[in-house]
Amino acid sequence: MVIVGVGLDLIDLDRFEILYGVDDPDLLARCFTPQELVDAGDGVDRLARLAARFAAKEAVFKALGGAAGIAHTDIEVVSAATGAPETRLHGQAAALAVSVGVDRVTLSLTHSGAAAAAVALALSGGPR
Repeated sequence: MVIVGVGLDLIDLDRFEILYGVDDPDLLARCFTPQELVDAGDGVDRLARLAARFAAKEAVFKALGGAAGIAHTDIEVVSAATGAPETRLHGQAAALAVSVGVDRVTLSLTHSGAAAAAVALALSGGPR
């Protein structure tokens, strides 16, 4: 397995709340898939979970080497049966991954009371 790219993103939750915390359905639909919005739930950590997913999307952009023409919804963060975050690439993100030889992107997400962060590894070859 070869690492093709690494991406890291950190989001300040106070700033994220100002930009995305109003629950504007049109804004959220531009950034998150319907499944991501469902997975974020309605609890007190909803904003932090959304921020971590947003950070993951930004980290994936970086790991793939660019974001031109890629919508945030082309990168989907889902939960595996184990609860671990997984990436599903759609549209332009999937096309970019193929063009740079990436067949898998792994993620690590975290959040605290003040920030959310994500690391993405773009991988080529090897077992899944």
